[in-house]
Amino acid sequence: MRETASGHSQSLERGLAILSSFSSSRPLLGVSELSRDVGLSRSTTHRYVATLTALGYLQQDPVTRRYRLGPRVLDLGFSAINSMELREISVPHLQQLSDETGYTVNMAVLDGSDVVYIERCRSSREGQRDIDLNLHVGSRLPAYCTSLGKALLAYLEPHALEAALDGVRFTKRGPNTLTEKKALLAELERVRAGGLAVNNEELAYGLRSIAAPIRSQDGRSVAAINVAVHRTMIAPDEMVARLAPALKRTAADISARVGY
Repeated sequence: MRETASGHSQSLERGLAILSSFSSSRPLLGVSELSRDVGLSRSTTHRYVATLTALGYLQQDPVTRRYRLGPRVLDLGFSAINSMELREISVPHLQQLSDETGYTVNMAVLDGSDVVYIERCRSSREGQRDIDLNLHVGSRLPAYCTSLGKALLAYLEPHALEAALDGVRFTKRGPNTLTEKKALLAELERVRAGGLAVNNEELAYGLRSIAAPIRSQDGRSVAAINVAVHRTMIAPDEMVARLAPALKRTAADISARVGY
C-alpha cells in the first residue's frame, strides 16, 4: 500500500473512491465506468476492483459482468448504525409504542441468517413474561422463523437473500414454523407487498408478533421492530388490525429520523 510522507494512503483513498461511486441510482457499474469516475486507467481500476471483490466489498453480476456493493459494505453499514444513532434515536419511539399497545417491543438487525436484538422495551403486562424466551440485547435467533427476520429478509436484493438463506436448516421451532424454503420465499413476497411481517407461533408455542422494517436513506431495510404478544391475549387477525397501524407509524417515524 503506497503511503505519502504524511501517512496519507493513496491506495486506500482510491479503493474508497471506487466504493463511493455506487449509489441507489447507480447500483451496477462496470470497470470502464468506475475508471472514469475515479480518474484511473482501466487496468489500474480493474486491479482495485479485483481486490475489493476478493475481500467481499464488491460482487460481480454473473450476467452483466458489472459490479455492485458486496455484503462486507453492508456489515460496515450495520456496525456504523449500531455504534452511532439508531438505538439512541429509536428508544423513545419503541417505549412509546410499548406504552401505547401494552406489549413488549423489540428491535433487531440482520447478521447473516440470524437476527440480533439491539433493543427491547419489555411490558410488565400479565402474560408477557411467558413469551420472553430469556431474550436480551445481543440475543440471536434464526431469521426465517421470526417476524423481525422476515421483515429484514424480505427487502434484501435477490443475491443477498440467497446468501442469507444458503445452508439454513429449516427446523420446526413452533407449531406453525415454515420448514420449506419455497414457503418462506412466498411469505417474503407477502411481506414486501404489505410492508408487514406476521409470526403466528413459528418461533415458539404461544408467541405471536408483527414486525415492520426500518428503512435507511437509500431505502434498504437496516433494522426491524416488532410487537410481541401471547396467543391468549389476541387472535392473529385482531393483532394485525389493532397493532399494525401503530407499528407502521413508529417504523416510519424512526426511518424518517435516519434519513429515509
